[in-house]
Amino acid sequence: MNHSFDAIVIGAGQAGPPLAGRLTGAGMKVAMIERKLFGGTCVNTGCTPTKTLVASAHAAHLARRAADFGITIGGPVQVDMAAVRARKNKVVGDSRNGVESWLKGMDGCTVFEGHARFVSATQVQVGDDLLSAPRIFINVGGRAVVPDFDGIHDVPYLTNVSILELDQVPHHLAVIGGSYIGLEFAQMYRRFGAEVTVIEKGPRLIAREDEEVSAAVREILEGEGVAVRTGAECIRFGRRGDGVAIGLDCGSGAPEVVASHVLLAVGRRPNTDDLDLDRAGVKLDGRGYIEVDDQLQTSTQGIWALGDCNGRGAFTHTAYNDFEIVAANLLDGGQRRVSDRIGVYALYIDPPLGRVGMTEAQARDAGRAVRVGSRPMTRVSRAVEKGEDAGLMKVVVDASTGAILGAAILGVGGDEAIHGVIDAMSAGASADALRRTMHIHPTVSELVPTILGELKP
Repeated sequence: MNHSFDAIVIGAGQAGPPLAGRLTGAGMKVAMIERKLFGGTCVNTGCTPTKTLVASAHAAHLARRAADFGITIGGPVQVDMAAVRARKNKVVGDSRNGVESWLKGMDGCTVFEGHARFVSATQVQVGDDLLSAPRIFINVGGRAVVPDFDGIHDVPYLTNVSILELDQVPHHLAVIGGSYIGLEFAQMYRRFGAEVTVIEKGPRLIAREDEEVSAAVREILEGEGVAVRTGAECIRFGRRGDGVAIGLDCGSGAPEVVASHVLLAVGRRPNTDDLDLDRAGVKLDGRGYIEVDDQLQTSTQGIWALGDCNGRGAFTHTAYNDFEIVAANLLDGGQRRVSDRIGVYALYIDPPLGRVGMTEAQARDAGRAVRVGSRPMTRVSRAVEKGEDAGLMKVVVDASTGAILGAAILGVGGDEAIHGVIDAMSAGASADALRRTMHIHPTVSELVPTILGELKP
């Protein structure tokens, strides 16, 4: 059956539904295509389920520390993983159902459930339906990479999706990959009661961060009993009884780790390989990401790519900002650009890491002369009072102009406190202006002006 629309949106992730809302609000007839779960990665396998699990893990961790706060509880802390999973499923289900109900009840929007494939630059096939529109928006997200490790296909393994369905705590979880997703699951399952080993090919964890931040994260994890193995140049797998033997070529430590469960957390890839994009003339880069310009238009006029599939960010907030850029430019006469936004993200171990802009190393590599201020969380009153004083704060400033180049807050409330720096940078405020701004005591944020008053070359 043939259908004509003013716009087609492929993928009901974080950018697709709000874009459909703006387009229908402008009087357009819109087709929304989703082949699996409404809400995309964030709602189903990303932020929503993982942060729900992080909250449960934090509750278990805090309960074990009750005596530190003068609180007595009876007996050892028990984790009911089936109940933890049920709580996660409830939060995810409510969110997913909300997105689906919104779209299916949206005036001017027709929802098609199935696999979209391009027929031409203006036509998309979904099952027996052929949809046509002069504007097509691709928001298909990404999925976990499964590298061709020696022996990996001979053993059972988990990804960030399948691990969410565990209803028992693993005896020993081996996490392959020492970056953001892997570290969140590593700490989470350690707090649930599993033995955990993180195996990282590089010389340190989260290599894109400054070395002191990377070292502090490792210290936090090891302090909770997570084993960390870095420099694992050759990783191989084989069965060992009911478990999995992981062979390592590390500079130190045992040459083999035997685990009951293995989580692969070594990167993501875009879901662009089965859309027949070549029929629409849409170009991909060498990694499969859709090439877009500064306003998110693809190589084919009338087709845009938003979210993880365009390689311009792998976060919910970058996907939503993609929607805002496209909607503003199409409907509001705007001239918004991807290059105007400041890079921001967080690592949700506990305590979390909030990040904005450049690291010190990135600033120096860019040829900037910098001044740096830092302070351990042990010198932050709010952190000490809460009994959560792990981590550090750091701000990087251009020595010539006084512009704030970036900041990292690894500590209690760091994911929230960083927004003061984000807002100052977005407004173009200098380090001096932020230093002179009065903050509330006792908070984590109040230490940012203090650090800016202690900058050193």
